[in-house]
Amino acid sequence: MIKVTLPDGSVREYPKGTTSMQVALSISEGLARNVLSAKVNGEVIDASRPLNSDCTLSLLTWNDAEGKETMWHSSAHLMAEAIESIFPGAKFAIGPPVENGFYYDIDFGDKVFSTDHLEQVEKKMIELASKKSEYIRKEVSKADAIKYFTDKGDPYKLELIDGLADGSITFYTQGDFTDLCRGPHIPNTGFIKAVKLLRVAGAYWRGDEKNKQLTRVYGITFPKDKELKEYLVLLEEAKKRDHRKLGKELELFTFSEKVGMGLPLWLPKGAMLRERLIQFMQKAQLKSGYLPVATPHIALKDLYVCSGHYEKYGADSFQPINTPQEGEQFFLKPMNCPHHCEIYKASPKSYKDLPVRLAEFGTVYRYEQHGELHGLTRVRGFTQDDAHLFCRPDQVKEEFCKVIDLVLYVFNALDFKDYTAQISLRDPENKTKYIGTDENWKLAEQAIIDSAKEKGLKTVVELGEAAFYGPKLDFMVKDALGRKWQLGTIQVDYNLPERFELEYMGSDNQKHRPVMIHRAPFGSLERFIAVLIEHCAGKFPLWLTPDQVAILPISEKYNDYAKKVSDMLNISDIRALVDDRNEKIGKKIRDNELNKVPYMLVVGEKEAADGTVAVREQGKGDVGVMSIENFAKLIGTTIENDFKNKSIN
Repeated sequence: MIKVTLPDGSVREYPKGTTSMQVALSISEGLARNVLSAKVNGEVIDASRPLNSDCTLSLLTWNDAEGKETMWHSSAHLMAEAIESIFPGAKFAIGPPVENGFYYDIDFGDKVFSTDHLEQVEKKMIELASKKSEYIRKEVSKADAIKYFTDKGDPYKLELIDGLADGSITFYTQGDFTDLCRGPHIPNTGFIKAVKLLRVAGAYWRGDEKNKQLTRVYGITFPKDKELKEYLVLLEEAKKRDHRKLGKELELFTFSEKVGMGLPLWLPKGAMLRERLIQFMQKAQLKSGYLPVATPHIALKDLYVCSGHYEKYGADSFQPINTPQEGEQFFLKPMNCPHHCEIYKASPKSYKDLPVRLAEFGTVYRYEQHGELHGLTRVRGFTQDDAHLFCRPDQVKEEFCKVIDLVLYVFNALDFKDYTAQISLRDPENKTKYIGTDENWKLAEQAIIDSAKEKGLKTVVELGEAAFYGPKLDFMVKDALGRKWQLGTIQVDYNLPERFELEYMGSDNQKHRPVMIHRAPFGSLERFIAVLIEHCAGKFPLWLTPDQVAILPISEKYNDYAKKVSDMLNISDIRALVDDRNEKIGKKIRDNELNKVPYMLVVGEKEAADGTVAVREQGKGDVGVMSIENFAKLIGTTIENDFKNKSIN
């Protein structure tokens, strides 16, 4: 007999070899009908695999993230089976689940696959799913795996097999399709009731531009038609909110092929919005004791060799800049932290000087491949609201908690209410990816765990997601459409102070190493603005929006009065524009509604005579007629209410 501990803490005994699905059946037939996979001792496996020792067990359904992931992984296999039946000879590379659905990279040879084929494949997938074919796992030797895919003529699977150890290779078969795969998978294809293939894209094999470009087919599946329909409605709303579309319509940013892919150009309205976010953060930072610094856009290669970034990320950087001086190489700055280490080191420090908090809106550059660039969310040049705190070991927890307060202040001010703090730890099975001692990693990880607990954050733990120099707390934010984004991040680092030999004189008159905390509440300013645009559909908070007020004269006779109103509002720091186009008032109202201007002031003969304005609120219509002074007070009160109860703790 083995003991199985369930999520509620109850312990049940079963004969050795019992499967997770059999455990589910012993609890409830209704539960068993919904089980997609199981998490055993923290590892997600097929519900059909036997349990051979005492374990913890969670039964995963569609309501669990890992359950969805299993469903979508299995759906990628189902799509491959459908495509192989329609396009015999197609070669399959990799087909993983992603956050919303799945994809498969496929080599169609001399055939062309396009969006015109998606509906045909969808119908075939539904037909195959209805057969309720089991996903059957089989362990195979490396030699047998090589023979199978050699006979099939699939070079991509053979290359993957080459990197696997004999004894660790498994195949999965459903219906007429067999694939190299670790799993896990759902019990059978019958769980897949609704299918939508979303788009077709190009992708280089293994992300290398020197390799062949494959066809990537994206899709998503659901256990009910109703859920697919709801998802497609959200998808349409997401298209309307796409920051690339709204960024163009609202004249916020643009890109130029002559400037270069992935290098955004901020237009005046976007630059003003960006600058206000920077000022908002600078004000909060000064209040919290941060000191502003500025560093150059390039640095000697030796700086990044010292920090360890060159070894880990040198291949992802832009090519070095060679100077006329022999052997002298500079790199475009890929991160700010090594520069801040050198600033800290510029003068001696006492234990009384700590913590030292250095903050910079530093622009950094990283080489992202063409196919990975996406609007502002994935660029090659971006600005981080970067800061590095150098503190004594006894100050780490307090400083970390203060940074959490700052991150939450930002989210609150910008109406991000649904977030989870991801505790990103080192992969204990692959420590070669990281620098530093086990002792320092243990201290850093515990500091993050304790701080998150003290602040009462909703957390998840992810192994293997730490930075190479230290663990971190990543804030995963859900937007208005329920999509998840990684925004703010805080990291504890005992390693860079070692590598840069940073010191402070302790109360014992001995030299000690400070601990370093990296933090960026916005993360990338470009990415943050992209998420913000989509979250609020371009309708920014009043304090942030580029144009707060549009003044609309009903004819050119009242342009001078409109300009007078604008000047009076500007004195009160209210951003107003005069729409003096030779257009009818109805068109002016419609255009400014579409441009998301929060307030419109219509002025004509009566308003000019009385010194008033007729106020309209975007999306709501007429508010009424009021004096210019009272309207300015309305704006001030609205902004004040936006920030009420949003102070930093």
